[in-house]
Amino acid sequence: MPTIQFTLNQRTVKVDVAEEMPLLWVLRDKLGLTGTKYGCGALQCGACTVHVDGQPMRTCQLPVKAVADKEVTTIEGIAQAEDGAAMGPLQYGRALQEAWVVEQVPQCGYCQSGQIMVASALLSQHPQPSDEQIDQAMRGNVCRCGTYQRIRRAIHRAAQSQAPSERPQPALAPQANPNTQAVEEG
Repeated sequence: MPTIQFTLNQRTVKVDVAEEMPLLWVLRDKLGLTGTKYGCGALQCGACTVHVDGQPMRTCQLPVKAVADKEVTTIEGIAQAEDGAAMGPLQYGRALQEAWVVEQVPQCGYCQSGQIMVASALLSQHPQPSDEQIDQAMRGNVCRCGTYQRIRRAIHRAAQSQAPSERPQPALAPQANPNTQAVEEG
């Protein structure tokens, strides 16, 4: 088997696997990074999304040879990014994770790493995205629990938290417990 080298979460790794092995299984089974999830295996749900050279890519069918000599960032890499030190999609990881909690996005949690990976790439391109930009970017990520409105609010919250302080921003109030209000996710 050939040795394939790439940068994973800012560290160089070498793996001895078949070139056609999907990156998802290399990450999960060979490297022990289980934050990236298997959802559908058909590039349809987005649960397996990581960044390859800063762009969101689905890994369930992406052969590991396609990332040779490239930079791969997983949800674990987003979580490890230093506040203020990271650039591009990494700079939004912590803000998104915090917004996800405040907006009570996670239900089953299965799709969340893929959702956050796509949202961080969106914010690196559009630091103050419109609802339409969010919907367009996130349309390929399936949330079986239907928390799409919460996801949108969380992305706006993360964008606001990263906005330059000299620009006044309206405050976003934390959302009430969804168990005590009408369901809006529908």
